[in-house]
Amino acid sequence: MTKTDIVVLAAGKGTRMRSQIPKVLHRLAGKPMLTHVLDAAAGIADAQKIVVTGHGADIVRASYSEAAFTMVEQTEQLGTGHAVTCALGELRAGAKVVILYGDVPLITPATISNMLAAVDEKHIALLTIELSDPSGYGRIIRDSEGHIEAIVEQKDASPEQLDIPEVNTGVMALTTELLASWLPQIDNQNAQGEYYLTDLIAIARGAGYSVNSVQPNSASEVEGINSRQQLAALERVYQLQLATKLMASGTSLADPARFDQRGSLSAGTDNFIDVNCLFEGTVTIGSNVTIGPNCQISDSQIGDGVEIKANTVIEQSTIGDHAVLGPFARIRPGTQLGSHTKVGNFVETKKAIVGNGSKINHLSYVGDAELGENVNVGAGTITCNYDGVNKHKTHIGDNSFVGSNSTLIAPVSIGQDGFVAAGSTISSEVPLGHLAVGRAKQRNIPGWKRPTKNN
Repeated sequence: MTKTDIVVLAAGKGTRMRSQIPKVLHRLAGKPMLTHVLDAAAGIADAQKIVVTGHGADIVRASYSEAAFTMVEQTEQLGTGHAVTCALGELRAGAKVVILYGDVPLITPATISNMLAAVDEKHIALLTIELSDPSGYGRIIRDSEGHIEAIVEQKDASPEQLDIPEVNTGVMALTTELLASWLPQIDNQNAQGEYYLTDLIAIARGAGYSVNSVQPNSASEVEGINSRQQLAALERVYQLQLATKLMASGTSLADPARFDQRGSLSAGTDNFIDVNCLFEGTVTIGSNVTIGPNCQISDSQIGDGVEIKANTVIEQSTIGDHAVLGPFARIRPGTQLGSHTKVGNFVETKKAIVGNGSKINHLSYVGDAELGENVNVGAGTITCNYDGVNKHKTHIGDNSFVGSNSTLIAPVSIGQDGFVAAGSTISSEVPLGHLAVGRAKQRNIPGWKRPTKNN
């Protein structure tokens, strides 16, 4: 099996980003641009990854585990040819080498594979594309028979060459041996005074090698990012791709332009997602789910037939079939809601296990608690789970009723079929089937006069 080495150039400062963060660490769809490129490279079996860093190398190194890739540093930014030279010592003999860019985040494994397939003993591969507006890109120069002869950078191009629509994406592939032989032949006699990797094309042609051009599936694969405006524009392009894929799988979106996915989202069929919803981490959604506007769901599993009303936040939780949540509910990590449960407006849960058919309808906090089936928790109820040092649990048995404005001081248990009167403070066990009343006796004071304002 032919060895594959993938070199990712990530040394640029990104001056136009106006940031202290290295450009390749700016996030697209929730993860750094460099991570997108490394994920695409991971789609190539047994490929070795070498990242060439420069500006902010220490920050890049600290952002990844040592096993993610081999890092080499370009201490002086002298151009792309010089950057690849810095990686030569890490390349394996007999390998096919693909050169990618850390600020071109949407390259796909399929395109990388096509590049590798276009390389052999007498051919190198170059990724090109025709653009209606090729401004800023190096132009592809072909001979009368259509063979690629060279690449001319825009700053060095003649007016006639600037009219050429086919451009260089910078992505190329060739063998380690050819790289080692040709890189020393690159000079810096150009408008930028840099060592251009693109000069390898003319060198290859001069040595009798042919250049196979490969086309990406879409222009977004080769769009580079040099500013926050370009980052925002590519974010929307990528989000539309994700939205289109989701709709094709059977989910309706009220407006694909107002949908954001930052991670992995899988869904069944016949779901509806309203505007301005955000999905982060790993999220799975069943079928026949309705999600209202302005919801945020992170690292959670949503069952079939669930209704999530507007402005609800769900984090690291499991939601059972046919549950109803919100509006304005906050489901914090560790929550497990059973089937046909209800968690209503301005309710917050955390590490709460809520049994089938139970309801927490309004204005309550339930944390570190286990609720049985068919429990009803009234408005304004809280579980006092924290004593200032440790967390304690509340247990509420099946078919229990907790009246409004009750305070349950953990650790405490309410037995099956228990009933807590509204306004009670419960600090000890309520046995099975008992009514608990824990409130001060009412006093009515006759002749009471309201306070008056001092003049």
